[in-house]
Amino acid sequence: MNTQVKLAIIAITITIPLVSFAVFSSDSNQFKKTNESKLQVVSSFYPLYEFSQRVGQEKVDVKLLVPIGIEPHDWEPTIKDIQQMQKSDLIIINGIGFESWLDKLNEMNYQGVVVDTSFGINKTMNKSSTSENYAIKSRDPHIWINPVFAKIQVKNIANAFSNSDPKNEQYYHKNAANYINELDLLDSKIRTELSGCSHDFISFHDSFSYFAKEYNLTQHTIISSYAPHVEPTAKTLENVINTAKDLNLKVIFTEETADPKTSKVIANEIGGTIMVLSPLEIANNETYISKMTENLNNLKEVLC
Repeated sequence: MNTQVKLAIIAITITIPLVSFAVFSSDSNQFKKTNESKLQVVSSFYPLYEFSQRVGQEKVDVKLLVPIGIEPHDWEPTIKDIQQMQKSDLIIINGIGFESWLDKLNEMNYQGVVVDTSFGINKTMNKSSTSENYAIKSRDPHIWINPVFAKIQVKNIANAFSNSDPKNEQYYHKNAANYINELDLLDSKIRTELSGCSHDFISFHDSFSYFAKEYNLTQHTIISSYAPHVEPTAKTLENVINTAKDLNLKVIFTEETADPKTSKVIANEIGGTIMVLSPLEIANNETYISKMTENLNNLKEVLC
């Protein structure tokens, strides 16, 4: 073996480990720097995404798990979604069974923190009046539609961020307090403007139980399920039509992602119209407070 070949072999032997180390070192530093600068957070659906952004602001990198325009009740994560969750420090969930994919976190041995924002909220209550006219003990997941409960969810998020990033604890709690002040104003506005109005309204699916109880209303539903994708039976439609006639209700509420056909059938039978009452389950360009204010305005038009 001549001298040039020997030198080439020595050069290759030295260069390969150095190159490998440089790539690994660069990736490690980048990952470490990201973790030091911002908490990596995944929020399960839009209201929690907004709550997390308002609390964390520039100290937190928040990603929305359920895509814009997708109904989250039956959503399942893709491999890419699971990989994104694996890289996060915290996953913010609603709880109460709303995230049907939660078991997958245990299967993938997730090492981060799962923040159940329903902690501290009384989730057991009598179900509101429905098309079947029965009352049962329920585990309704739609806590975010009640602004009083939304404030607790915001506090839970602030506590979780503070526990994971203690040096910015005051920052997170200050942001949470500012947002809670806005939610207080929303709560006060709803109480004031719905006081003295009628109590009964017909929503599309059973999503306004906590809201109705908080503001002394009575929710009747076309679909008694907590998920909106159940097809109502002919008997159910008959019951809703009779309820609307008995209560002299002339508006049937539908939702953004629901097929309005069912609501229109009922409205035609009672000589009424349809309007939208949003459960705030899908992401769009509006904020939580603006959507809740829109709901309030639509309820006022019907009840007041």
